[in-house]
Amino acid sequence: MKHIVALQAVVTASAFDGEPSAAELEAIEREMPLIRAEVELLDAQITVLDRAPSQLDARRIRRARRRVLAARRELTNRVVAGTGDAA
Repeated sequence: MKHIVALQAVVTASAFDGEPSAAELEAIEREMPLIRAEVELLDAQITVLDRAPSQLDARRIRRARRRVLAARRELTNRVVAGTGDAA
């Protein structure tokens, strides 16, 4: 009886070292304005979870939403223009 075994080296990826690659760090850096805007929006939304939003709270949430949309637009325009990779 013949045994069937792999004649080549293992084709699985090497062990993950836990550190992001340079390309991953660059992608994170490109997306950082959007990440900050989303965190600011989340912070504004968390603030009003246990109470009715005041006019000031509503204004803060609206501004945060506009910042998120502007950051998304900027990121998308950079990707479409070819100066960045798709996220």
